[in-house]
Amino acid sequence: MTLHSRPRPKQATRLAAALAALLLVALPVQAAEDAQRGIDLIGVNLSGAGFAPHVVPGKNGTHYFYPEKKHFAYYRQQGIRLIRFPFLWERVQHRQGEGLNFDQVRLLKKTLDLAMQHDQKVILDMHNYGRYQGELIGSAAVPYAAYADIWRKLAERFKDHPALYGYDIMNEPHGTVGLWPGAAQAAVDAIREVDGQTLIFIEGERWASAYHWPLVNANLLIDDPAGRIVYEAHLYFDEDFSGKYLPGKSRKIDPMLGVERARPFVEWLQKHGQKGFLGEYGIPDDNPEAAVAMDNLLAYLNQHCIPSAYWAGGPGWGRYKLAVEPRKGQDRPQMALMRKHLANDCTAIGPAPANRP
Repeated sequence: MTLHSRPRPKQATRLAAALAALLLVALPVQAAEDAQRGIDLIGVNLSGAGFAPHVVPGKNGTHYFYPEKKHFAYYRQQGIRLIRFPFLWERVQHRQGEGLNFDQVRLLKKTLDLAMQHDQKVILDMHNYGRYQGELIGSAAVPYAAYADIWRKLAERFKDHPALYGYDIMNEPHGTVGLWPGAAQAAVDAIREVDGQTLIFIEGERWASAYHWPLVNANLLIDDPAGRIVYEAHLYFDEDFSGKYLPGKSRKIDPMLGVERARPFVEWLQKHGQKGFLGEYGIPDDNPEAAVAMDNLLAYLNQHCIPSAYWAGGPGWGRYKLAVEPRKGQDRPQMALMRKHLANDCTAIGPAPANRP
């Protein structure tokens, strides 16, 4: 078609259809960006790289799955710019004390690069439950020095990447027989030897339970010369706090259950003048009562300027009921609630200390 020619009617119809399709793609992006105010309070876990921990090192695309460009693009389209990214220590470092695995470093860098391309920030989450190859950190099998070593090397490698938001030094430590605070301090000290600026996220004992936080984390006040620690809790709405939502364990969910389970963590933060993050929460896609509780929880967290990350998105979830990865091009029900709470008036991570308004 030349500059001065006019499209034939069929061509015009096709052109109009194409433009309409483009608008349908563009409008959610614009709407999300228009709604985005304040800091990034609503995030998502882009999981998959931490799958099959029993198969180490395993193979990307078979045993575990790093996210692709389409995953970052989808969440950015929704207005979500905060990504928590789980990975396994055993894959990044095959033996204690040795160098970082080249292939895993390349994949981690690609993940950060994709986030940068979509104006997103990433929290690198070591998804190891306080252990390495099944042995407790701080035990004779996995001394604090080994844990410090891996975090020193990771920080040295990624500290200057523009998409790096923080280091989540350990997912859900549990049953650590008092060893976890010492491990956390060792990791913080090692990171600060090479990186004095990046946020460090520290999860608590008992699977980082928000509800049980004050009971099991009395000694988890970690020293950081940079003063840039964020404490991280997790929260689910089922009876046993697990997030499995087993039959009979997730009925009659009170509308304020999420708020009541988050409150002990938030009050602990306020008492000690610390900042917080809810690194995991999630609901089944077929539980309206849980949806109401999630809505109220996010409103409560936003009131206190506490960011959160939904569990979970990313590749490999199939028909997992908590997943927010779209199916056949359709958003999952939970996504509407997440978008609802994007807008906020916060200027920094909260909460405010108890002695301030």
